[in-house]
Amino acid sequence: MKSRNLIYLSSVFCLFAADISATEEKIDNSVQAQSMLAVLYAQSSAEYEANNLQTYAGAKLALEKALANKNWTAAIEQKEDFSEKPPAVILDIDETVLNNIPFQARSIIKGESYPNGWVEWMLEEASTSVAGVYEFLKYADSKGIKIFYVTNRIAIAEEATRNNLKKLGLPFDSDRDVLLMKNENGWTSDKVSRRELIAQDYRILLLIGDQLGDFISLEEATAGMDSRKEIASKYEEMWGKKWFMITNPIYGRWEASIYNNEYPDTESELMQMRLKALKP
Repeated sequence: MKSRNLIYLSSVFCLFAADISATEEKIDNSVQAQSMLAVLYAQSSAEYEANNLQTYAGAKLALEKALANKNWTAAIEQKEDFSEKPPAVILDIDETVLNNIPFQARSIIKGESYPNGWVEWMLEEASTSVAGVYEFLKYADSKGIKIFYVTNRIAIAEEATRNNLKKLGLPFDSDRDVLLMKNENGWTSDKVSRRELIAQDYRILLLIGDQLGDFISLEEATAGMDSRKEIASKYEEMWGKKWFMITNPIYGRWEASIYNNEYPDTESELMQMRLKALKP
């Protein structure tokens, strides 16, 4: 009986090892392998969690100043007299409100690259909340501040996204559309027109996101690698006061800028351009 058990355990181990080997092979052949450390950092580090908590704590403090100053607005798009308009905040969703790191981990294990599996992930309604956002949004809601979610998730996932936000107990008003999706009403990836729409009826107190496009036009944000840092300096009076950036080491236009905003066709070219971009 003991020998039979040993044979069984040996078979199980071989199957397990084969499964690991197959997974490793997928990862070795995947562009996503290059993001493994970034995903692990976001998924497991106390530093990443602390940074998000810090960002939302700062945003909460800024709300008090913003509410008290009727001449305060965080939106470049807000041109007309807005002093008597009701207050609002605008947040991006992915990696700003909803945490999709498990999707990134799944992609690496499967040896897949975005957008494979992304729609399916959104429809699962399984995202958790980013650290600090629940407390911030509950506080903003208690102050009578309208909360808008402006996202480049495609409109097909609108219901699932709404359900996901509500499952997490995040404020979600129903008196008007507060979830503004890409491809809805002809909206593109550029969020300017959506911020302009909100600015017509509300005084925008804060903008919170994880990409430059959550604060400025997509045209301006689509810049070269060196120029993007100049953009950060250009708006130095906004960061930490009216604009709050969540750090995202996994994806974004920061990576596209390495390739001059045109992704190459092969992994070999990707690696060459990444190496060339390093500055010793």
